[in-house]
Parts: sequence; C-alpha cells; structure tokens
Amino acid sequence: MVTSLPIPRLVIAAPSSGSGKTTVATGLMAAFSERGLAVSPHKAGPDYIDPGYHALATGRPGRNLDAFMCGPELVAPLFAHGAAGCDLALIEGVMGLYDGAAGRGELASTAQVAKLLRAPVVLVVDASSQSRSVAALVHGFASFDPQVRLGGVILNKVGSDRHEVMLREALEEAGMPVLGVLRRAPQVAAPSRHLGLVPVAERRADAVSSVGALADQVRAGCDLDALMALARTAPPLDGEAWDAGAAIASAAALADGLAEAGRGGRPLVAVAGGAAFTFSYAEHAELLTAAGADVVTFDPLRDERLPDGTAGLVIGGGFPEVYAPELSANEPLRGAVAAFAAAGGPVAAECAGLLYLGTSLDGKPMCGVLDADARMSERLTLGYREAVAVSDSSLAVAGTRLRGHEFHRTVIEPGAGSSPAWGFTHPERRVEGFVRGGVHASYLHTHWAAAPAVARRFAESARRFAEASAPAR
Repeated sequence: MVTSLPIPRLVIAAPSSGSGKTTVATGLMAAFSERGLAVSPHKAGPDYIDPGYHALATGRPGRNLDAFMCGPELVAPLFAHGAAGCDLALIEGVMGLYDGAAGRGELASTAQVAKLLRAPVVLVVDASSQSRSVAALVHGFASFDPQVRLGGVILNKVGSDRHEVMLREALEEAGMPVLGVLRRAPQVAAPSRHLGLVPVAERRADAVSSVGALADQVRAGCDLDALMALARTAPPLDGEAWDAGAAIASAAALADGLAEAGRGGRPLVAVAGGAAFTFSYAEHAELLTAAGADVVTFDPLRDERLPDGTAGLVIGGGFPEVYAPELSANEPLRGAVAAFAAAGGPVAAECAGLLYLGTSLDGKPMCGVLDADARMSERLTLGYREAVAVSDSSLAVAGTRLRGHEFHRTVIEPGAGSSPAWGFTHPERRVEGFVRGGVHASYLHTHWAAAPAVARRFAESARRFAEASAPAR
C-alpha cells in the first residue's frame, strides 16, 4: 500500500533516560484516544514493556521502530503499516535523543528515527533541579543536529507556580514553545524492577488505573491542541507501507530450500503469553499468518496442555524468573512441551523461552528440553548484537545473518547434546544458544520483519511436522 496521505505524528524524546518519556507519551496517547482519535503507538528501540502500556492507552498494538535490528530502510515502512488509518501517531523515543547503538553514531537513536519519519520532536525535560539553565539545555539539543526539528518542550516534575514561571521565561527567551507543564505526581508512576517497568500483563487492573491517571495529568498540563497542530506539520511520507504478505512472498522468491511452502493445510503455531511471557513483536504473528500458519496464544502459568493440533511452538521473552515456582508447578504443561520437542516439533525460544526449556531455573525444575541450568545474576547483559546462524534449524539455515538484542540478568550453564544457535560477530565474538532437533533457543531477541525468511521457514517446519504427525488414513 502506497503512503499517499500525511500522517500527523510526533516523536516524544528526552535529554536522557529517566526524564519521563514513558509517562508523557503514554499519557498523551490516552488523552488523545479519549478525544475519539485513532492513535497509533510506537516505541523507538527494542523495548517490549513500554509498548504494552501504549497498547493499553490506545487499544492498538504497540509497535517498535528499531533502526539497528530492522535497518533504517524499514523504519518508515513499518511505521506506515502500524499507523495506517489512524488520526495521529506518537513515537516514544529511547534513552536520550541522540543516544543510539554504542559506537555506531546516530544509528538506532531517537534522532535517527525522527529524521527517517520526518517527524517533529517534543522534548520532555526533567526540570526538578534547574531554572534558567533549562534554556541552555534545550538550545543545545535543538542546535546539535539541524535535521532534527525540535518543535517544543514539555516540562516534567515542576515544583511550584514560581518554578514554572522561571522555566517559561527562560524558554521564551530561547524562542522554544512550552507545550506542557507537569507537576511531580508519584502516584501515577508505574512500579519497576530489575529489567524496567512491570509489564501490563502482570498488573492489568492497576495499569488501567495508572494510564487513566496519566491521561488526566497530561490533559490538565499539556496543550493538546498545540501538540496536534505540531503533529500536522509533519510532511507526507513517501514509499510503501510494510506488508507481511509481501515480505513473505519476497522471502519465498529467494528460495531457502523449502520449495513446497504454501502447499497443504495451515499448521497451528502456539505462542506463549500470559504474565510470564510478555515480550513479543506484533509483526511476528503477522508474518507467521502470512506464511500460512494459524497463530494461537497459550499461558504456561495456567494452561495444562498445549493447544490441540500444535505443530509449532514459539516461546518469547518475559520474566520466568519471577514466576519460576508457578511455571515449575505446572507439571502437565512442562511434560507436554518436553514431549513436543522430543517428537521433533519445531520450537523457537528467545531469552525467557530459553530459560523455560532448560533443566532448572533458580533450582526450580523446568521443561528439561535442554541440558542447561539457569540462575539469576547480579550482572546485567545488555546490548545490540550482530549474529550469524551456526547450525541449520527450524528457524534459520546456517549462515543466516541477523541483528538482535540481549537483555537479561540470568546466566545459563549448558551441558552437552546441543549445537550453538548463533555466533556473535559484534561487539564480541562468541557462540550462544542451542539447536537440538527442532529446537532453536537463544538469549538473542530478534525482529523477524528484518528477515521474513525466518518466519517462512518456521511456518513451513510446522507444516511438515503436522503432516508427519497426522494419523495415517
């Protein structure tokens, strides 16, 4: 689909992490949605948690725009795909405005995303410990890259009426519009733990209340009309919106050895969800569906068996370490997962999924598909990775190159009986993950929009397993 109409849009950025981007972005999404607008929510970077709050605020899937994992060339098409038919799109930035992939210049920064989308930027400034200096700070961010259009400021954590006056006077002197002023309001803050905010799926009732409070705060403190007017200054985007079907067709044209793709019935791919497995990209299910699979969700905390007819199993990221006792207690499902893998069923597991497939997690028995014990660690492993598939698997052929992201506080002690999944080539060289039978398990989070052949190969692996498992007639 060719993008022919302008999509009003804003990038919500900040000078640094902790300034209040998520508070402001989520509040704006909810406030504009309450006005009856169809709001498309987006998040720059690999974050899985913030999009959950965005989805709650808008009623639409929160989508990521990651110029490292997907490449700069896919940022605008993926954005146009998510924003199709919407009245407004809001993009929450990542880290500070100009912070991106380490050692890669502007790559994967909020600033790069803003330039690729030709979107005006609203800077959220934590003003709690400054007055006139805010003008110097904002001036520096506005002038650092002339291609980044800073359209205004929202002042966060303002202490008093007098404090607000001083800040407004300073920014007026600098010629920068103030589009909102938010006072300190700890009652609307979302709880955090070792990897960031607590996901929506773990606190849905409280999260609904928090998002409502954020909408009230933003509505009272921000000039929504001025923000909408700024969003409408974004010019039309040229080019075609990303389409899962077209991406799969393109992957098929590059034949990866599965020439029979598309024939036969539609295999059922079960995707782990619920409170323990909340990390997923919306495009993954769309790609699997376009590749000929039917996608259903199951909850390893509650469901005692896999969905009937499961022919492929996807277990993404999340917080199994928080729910290790409950996951361990669900012995029937652990046994079903182990039996599926033992039968050669295709399994794609990322991070939390890797931990769930292991022998144990913090001493609690897990599925035992992999000879590997995992435990929590004080060390945070975090960063972008460049990887190449070491072994053929149900997910990728050896030699497949992908960019991904690691984000965990666990370590895993592998045993024998598996081949590595990935060889990392940047920023350090090492092998990681497991390939065993139909199982591909790794700490690496990947975005399949960057490599639709992965989704196609997995769906075809599931179809072949379904055919091989069907009772003889």
